Amino acid sequence: MKKRYLFGALVLAIFSFNEVNIKANTSGNVKVAQEFKPYDENGEIIRTGRDATGKEGVVSTGKYETSKIGAEIIKKGGNAIDAAVAVGFALGVCEPQSSGIGGGGFMMIRLAKTGETKFIDFREIAPKNATPSMWVIGEDGKVVGNEKEVGGKSIGTPGEVKGLLYALEKYGTMSREEVMKPAIDMAKNGYKVSAVMNRDIKEKYDVIDNNSETAKIYLKDGLPYEVGDTIKNEELAKTLEKISKEGDSAFYTGEIAQAIVESAQNAGGVLTLEDLKDYNIVEREPAKGTYRGYEIVTSAPPSSGGAHIIQILNILENYDIGKLDINSPEYYHLFSEAIKMAFADRAKYMGDTDFVKVPMNGVLSKEYAKELANNIDMKKSKEYVEGDAWKYDESDDTTHYSIVDKEGNIVSVTKTVNEVFASGVVAKGTGVLLNNEMDDFVTGEGKANSVVPGKKPLSSMSPTIVLKDGKPVMSLGAPGATRIITGVAQVISKVVDHNMDIQDAIDAPRIHDDYEKLVYETRIPEATVKKLKDMGHTVVAEGDWLEYPCVQGVTMNEDGTLRGGADPRRDGKAVGI
Repeated sequence: MKKRYLFGALVLAIFSFNEVNIKANTSGNVKVAQEFKPYDENGEIIRTGRDATGKEGVVSTGKYETSKIGAEIIKKGGNAIDAAVAVGFALGVCEPQSSGIGGGGFMMIRLAKTGETKFIDFREIAPKNATPSMWVIGEDGKVVGNEKEVGGKSIGTPGEVKGLLYALEKYGTMSREEVMKPAIDMAKNGYKVSAVMNRDIKEKYDVIDNNSETAKIYLKDGLPYEVGDTIKNEELAKTLEKISKEGDSAFYTGEIAQAIVESAQNAGGVLTLEDLKDYNIVEREPAKGTYRGYEIVTSAPPSSGGAHIIQILNILENYDIGKLDINSPEYYHLFSEAIKMAFADRAKYMGDTDFVKVPMNGVLSKEYAKELANNIDMKKSKEYVEGDAWKYDESDDTTHYSIVDKEGNIVSVTKTVNEVFASGVVAKGTGVLLNNEMDDFVTGEGKANSVVPGKKPLSSMSPTIVLKDGKPVMSLGAPGATRIITGVAQVISKVVDHNMDIQDAIDAPRIHDDYEKLVYETRIPEATVKKLKDMGHTVVAEGDWLEYPCVQGVTMNEDGTLRGGADPRRDGKAVGI
């Protein structure tokens, strides 16, 4: 089973986007269908009808149910932050294999009145008793018993509840009860199983079946739920109700915290009540860069995603990408080479900046990118080691969702429980599926991303806002581990360089390169694939559509209408307001 990270995804925009020249999607301006389903009568994924156009707003999320919830919050007078919190809690109910209150993430907020950008870090943290030696490494170099990926030793201290409620209290306008009610109702009444959810349950059946608390929620009479079935989580509804009434203390102390700790420890973990009680939110400076006159505002460490999206774009800026056919071998070759160089730096330098020094200015440097670009051979694939980012580090002074309200406040969020169904551990009596975020650390000591008590593991989550002349023109992000970085960069380039509609840019065939292979969608022409092979790329087909990354985005047309794009690779659907 290949490793995957999942995140909920929403994009909502209202009135505030600057004009950007984007042509109309060939599928037309699709308004929301009342009973949209991302699968057909045979349980197969439907790849069309995911976009929407709105005059007052567009909500694009990884689930149709949560798109409607975000839209309703705005209609009731809430701002972008209110909608983000409501959607965040709701995604944790109906897309639990991807994100939830047992996990964590990042939130970017841009305040309309001041133009300030706030980057809220609610990433999971290594427990105080966590050490690299807690995982036993076998002779094959792998962790014995898969304990880094599944079970108690994979569980980090969750931050989502504090993160969402911190944002609501500081920047929102509605009460906890108002924004959490839709999620509570959904947990009580249930949600429909999609083709993607059915597939995820089947693929992680052993992980789910290994924990009785998990199995009683996500298996039906011991078997996977079928497409169209309803899943309820009444224990999670009670947990959410308690949080809505009492605040984050209901999660981080008391009976819920006790159940989380006992369940983690019974599964072999080291999480303690002290870890939960001491968890704190951090506001950081976002990573910033430019691409062909557009400003990119995105995630900072402990996420590597934003920095390397900017780095890839900086490298590509040395080439006239707009003149290349998006299905040409030269186009994909350039992306592959830029990706490999960025990932070489990621492996060497990136980690939690509270614990290690990271040459951020160097990684983001245009001069450094130009030096890297000079190493690209347009006729053949090459291997790369990390560059000398420190030389350019002079101080110049992984579900996603982004929201922009009618006042111009912007929120972009990516959050996760890490892999599909995470640790496999649901805290007894709470309905809360606990993350397996400790797997994002590397094994061994003394590395930039080694385990240290209280440290945050490296992430690829990249909630991103694109601006022109100080005004937002696009908001986007994605789930998909390191594929987040490459997917978001490809979509940004297609919109900026090829003047593509956001849905067309999301739908377009993608590649990803992880050094060992260039994976591609078979919708790319065979002649292009053959030329890439001739250039020395090791190419591997992954079907017509990659499972990840799944990008959700919003842009503004010249006439002021908002275009929402949702990724057909999973359950995404945009709703026009």
